Amino acid sequence: MTLSPFMIWFLIGAAFFLAEIGMPGFVLGFFAAGSWITALAVWLTDIGLAAQVVLFLASSLVLLFSLRKWSLEVFHGGTVESLDDDYANSKIGKRGVVTKEISPALDGEVKLMGSFWRAAADSVIEEGAPVEVTGQASPDGLTLKVRRIETI
Repeated sequence: MTLSPFMIWFLIGAAFFLAEIGMPGFVLGFFAAGSWITALAVWLTDIGLAAQVVLFLASSLVLLFSLRKWSLEVFHGGTVESLDDDYANSKIGKRGVVTKEISPALDGEVKLMGSFWRAAADSVIEEGAPVEVTGQASPDGLTLKVRRIETI
C-alpha cells in the first residue's frame, strides 16, 4: 500500500506538530502549517513534487516570519521577576491566623485571605494566634512580616 502525496504531507505536518509540542520554540508549528497547506494544495490540485516543496518552504517561511513574534506574545505570556509591589503591599493591614508557629529565628506560616503565606515576626507567635500583616519580610514579597494582635 502506498500513501498518497496528500497523506504524506499531512503526516509530515503531524510530525512537525508533535515535535513542536515536545520542544516548544514556536518554529516547528509553522512548518506543520506549511505541510498542511501543501497537503491541501495537493488534495485540490495536481502539482508536481518540485512545486510541492516550493509551496511547503514558501508557506512555512512566510508564516514563520509574519506570525512568530505575535504568537510568542500570545502563547508564551510574560515572565515576572518578582511580585509587583502593589500586590505585595496590598496585604499590609490584613488579618490572618498563624498555622505554623513563628519565631524570630524561623519563619512560620499564616492563613490570610484564603491562602497560606510564609510569615516572619520579631517575637514568638504560636499556632492559632491572630496576626496582622505589617509589611514584607523578604524582597520578593513572598514572606510577610506580621505582629500578634489581641482579639476583641
